[in-house]
Amino acid sequence: MGPVPSDSHLGETNPLPPVFADWFARRGWRLRDHQRGMIDAAAAGDHALLVAATGAGKTLAGFLPSLIALRDGSPEPYLHTLYISPLKALANDVRRNLLNPIDEMRLPIRVEARTGDTPSDRRARQIAKPPHILLTTPESLSLMLSHAEAARIFGTLETVIIDEVHAFGTGKRGDLLQLSLARLQALRPTLRRVALSATVADPREWQAWLAPHVPYKPASGLAPSPSVNASGYGGGGYAHVRLVEGDPGAAADIRILLPELGPDGLSRVPWSGHSGKYAADAVMAQITQHATTIVFVNTRGLAELIFQALWKANDAGLPIGIHHGSLSIEARRKVEDAMADGRLRALVATASLDLGLDWGNVDCVIQMGAPKGSSRLIQRIGRANHRLDEPSKALVVPGNRFEWLEARAALDAVAAGERDPDQFRPGALDVLAQHITAVACHAPFDEADLLAEVRSAYPYRNLDADTFARTVQFVADGGYALKAYDRFRRLAPDGVGTDGGRRWRIAAPHFIRQHRMNAGIIVDAPNLDVRFKNSRKLGQVEEYFASTLVPGDTFYFAGVALEVERIKDSDLVVRATAKSARIPAYTGARMALSTNLATRVRQMIADPAAWTDFPADVHEWLDVQRRRSRLPQHDELLSETFPHEGKQYWLLYPFEGWNAHQALGMLLTKRMERAGLQPIGFQATDYALAIWSVRPVRDPVALLSRDIMADEFTDWVQQSHLLKRAFREVAVIGGLVERQQPGQKKTGRQVTFSTDLIFDVLMRYQPDHLLIEAAWADARARLTDVGRLGDLIDRAAPSLMHVPLSRISPLAVPVLVLIGRESVAQEATDDALLADAEAALVAAAME
Repeated sequence: MGPVPSDSHLGETNPLPPVFADWFARRGWRLRDHQRGMIDAAAAGDHALLVAATGAGKTLAGFLPSLIALRDGSPEPYLHTLYISPLKALANDVRRNLLNPIDEMRLPIRVEARTGDTPSDRRARQIAKPPHILLTTPESLSLMLSHAEAARIFGTLETVIIDEVHAFGTGKRGDLLQLSLARLQALRPTLRRVALSATVADPREWQAWLAPHVPYKPASGLAPSPSVNASGYGGGGYAHVRLVEGDPGAAADIRILLPELGPDGLSRVPWSGHSGKYAADAVMAQITQHATTIVFVNTRGLAELIFQALWKANDAGLPIGIHHGSLSIEARRKVEDAMADGRLRALVATASLDLGLDWGNVDCVIQMGAPKGSSRLIQRIGRANHRLDEPSKALVVPGNRFEWLEARAALDAVAAGERDPDQFRPGALDVLAQHITAVACHAPFDEADLLAEVRSAYPYRNLDADTFARTVQFVADGGYALKAYDRFRRLAPDGVGTDGGRRWRIAAPHFIRQHRMNAGIIVDAPNLDVRFKNSRKLGQVEEYFASTLVPGDTFYFAGVALEVERIKDSDLVVRATAKSARIPAYTGARMALSTNLATRVRQMIADPAAWTDFPADVHEWLDVQRRRSRLPQHDELLSETFPHEGKQYWLLYPFEGWNAHQALGMLLTKRMERAGLQPIGFQATDYALAIWSVRPVRDPVALLSRDIMADEFTDWVQQSHLLKRAFREVAVIGGLVERQQPGQKKTGRQVTFSTDLIFDVLMRYQPDHLLIEAAWADARARLTDVGRLGDLIDRAAPSLMHVPLSRISPLAVPVLVLIGRESVAQEATDDALLADAEAALVAAAME
């Protein structure tokens, strides 16, 4: 939870009871101002948002009021405080750290964790005899609220603490949590809400998010849309939320790591790639020099790749581990315990360890590849030192030249205290449907009363009565096209409710069991279990990757080279091997380049005066681009066309992230087909988009007209698998399709077949179905980053600067190298051929 050094201000009075004051004194600590502020907020009964740097004792500050209130014990077990974490690992780590002060002060407080990994017998005991403090996740909380005993369990609740709220507050998990908070508030109106974060961009927005909204009707009978006043709370029907801010702490020590790669002993920044693998020897040297290092990567596949690269460079045989979400529970717990005990020198990890884990012996963090956002970098840096008054040490290893610029932009943003903006959006309807089912599993409900309760949740504050009624009806019978099937009839009428409205109850007991087996917001790609012959499970790989394997094939997983023995049902049976292997591919969403970093990168490129301390090869790259073509200005879209190796290339440099560029590439190639330009393919990166065709593009403005979003976008989404993929997720979340049934778990193919069949029926007979609407929302907003795509299209024509060229430009090289690597890799895996292809592109652009 982070130590609290003794140089903080104590104040005139000490609000700590003697046992706490003595404990602080024994550790040489004093109460920090923000910790005092949290105690004061609790004494006043205020909701509170604490924004404090990592290492400031933030988690301890959140728990202090509860520990003080519970210090004298109670004769009967009851739930006093609920702690909600975005990660299972964080909940378990907080429990371990929370038990230390409880044990040292001998407080009669029982603390337990409840996540998807908690054994069933312990979960049953927690329902019967809840602990004083329960640590859980949004999904597990929602399931607890579906129990008939929920009113008893949560009827004593005094405080709910939401940790790392920025990590999930603006997504579907945040929607589910908000609906659960509204339910808790209905069960316990005096409940106090507390949220903790180190990286929120605008605290006022999060104060509004945290505050329960109390709907009201003025004399006219018309309810206004709620609004937040200038202070962030107190108006528009919102409860008061106190903002408590911590000291900023010591500035982080962040550097960009560039190893010596050239024969002249000078550092070189690669033209392409995004893993940072080229720097494995230099990273291993840093690991050797530090006590414990966390090496962060952005994807699970890169975790396996970087672990193998580091292991090959690990001449000293230092103990290093790997951690990502596809590994088994046992494998993750083993690594977490080893880190907590100081038995590892390094750990390669994904976002599965981004948040809050308090391993005090970590003294260095290394980010492999660009961080994609300043907030994420700050979060990861905070894993080092975990002491407020000592700088955290971090290194960033850029994968290519654009990533070097991004890394530099991230460092500048961190130094300026700039955070990535939080994107709030209306609550998802599939999540609402799942919540309505959970409420019905608990007890019959009045539709009008539940609507008022749902509107008290911030994402659903403007939900109209008609949409809510449609959602309830969907849960009740599946909708018009599906109502003839009994398996979709989850609700039954239960008499007349408020003002003659409807009351509902769960239709049959088996729907309660079905809900509890299938509820959840995270819908992973279909997976196969990776097992040894003795049935020991290593984790999971995605089904589509497993479908490419045959017996004898090899791949790296959990840091080990494995050979496939057989594939049986949902099991991929393997054995360890010494053969060379490949890295599993995962379909997880790519991290998007944040808008603030994209803006900073544009500004750096456009200002040669800022290049003075750039690496020599990066400076030369940009300088040649300035002379041969044009530098994209921060407020314009650069377009280049040139011939290369018998094809016509069109390059755009929007800097809007891979997701938006990928979608734009699909739309533009469709439009180019209609224009007779015969497009062949395209390649997207976070920074640029390259399209190659038989005929040249001579009028890019016409191709980038705004009607592309109304015409090609709609056609593309409907004709591609994009909408079906989105529907699969909302159908699972909304409860239309079960992932698990008693005694068996559906395979990914079975789930996909079921959702595809229902999708085709609805598109034919009820295209305005609630879940089709929800799928469109997901396809637009999340899967294609359509908001940024729309902004890009809006500014494209007026800001476009087109430069026709006779040959490839320097800025185009990093993108075209990727195309070259893919085409060469199809013919051979020889590194020399790949290097030759890159050298030819560089020579054409730079000489």
